[in-house]
Amino acid sequence: MEIFGGMGEIISALFGNDAWMLADALRANAPSAWVLGLLITLLGGYLTAQMYRHVPLTERYLEPTVMVVSYLAIGAIIFSGVIQRFGSVPDFLVGSWLGDLLAPYLAGQPSWSTTLPPFLFLVMTWVGCSWNVKLRTHLAFAEFRTAMPRGGQFACLVLDAVLWLGFAWIVIVTAGKETVNAASNFRIMLGTDNVMQWWFLISVPLAWILLSGRVIENLMDDVARYRSGGPMIERAVIGGDA
Repeated sequence: MEIFGGMGEIISALFGNDAWMLADALRANAPSAWVLGLLITLLGGYLTAQMYRHVPLTERYLEPTVMVVSYLAIGAIIFSGVIQRFGSVPDFLVGSWLGDLLAPYLAGQPSWSTTLPPFLFLVMTWVGCSWNVKLRTHLAFAEFRTAMPRGGQFACLVLDAVLWLGFAWIVIVTAGKETVNAASNFRIMLGTDNVMQWWFLISVPLAWILLSGRVIENLMDDVARYRSGGPMIERAVIGGDA
């Protein structure tokens, strides 16, 4: 009963919209936080898998869109930062309307241009991990597994699912606690006045919930193929199509 009582405290603090209270509840009810994290991993993964199956746009475009947007944003910030740091208004434009227009842009590199890209890379990395789990380019070992009997192949695929869900459980709980701590301490991204770090840190547990959905989706496909007699192991290519 203590476990359920602690889970109730954590959920109550969450809906109380107070990061400080939530951080205290997580610290005071550590075992309950792990049980709640397991429920979030499994239930969140199942609901995400259902979303993928019933909303085709998310199935095909959710993770690639996030990855591409994050990557382009990182590239644009770095490219602009280099120009702003080393560029200057040409002498023949000084005093002209174009020179006055360019002057503020070339006045110096914004301080946040070196701190925002790592957070965007964090988003891109873990959402990309979810996409590659869908493509089965992680924990593949295709050459080894294709030589195994059918039952062994299925057992390996089930083991993959268990491992991924275990990893997701650990990351969702630990990253969730770090996100709450960042929010409760009002950590601001360096170089900015009002951009909070937890706005980006929360992408880690959310990305792993997406990953859990991909794992459960793959597992349901594996069970269906095993029952129907279809091929269990398919070759996967990093960066390949879904």
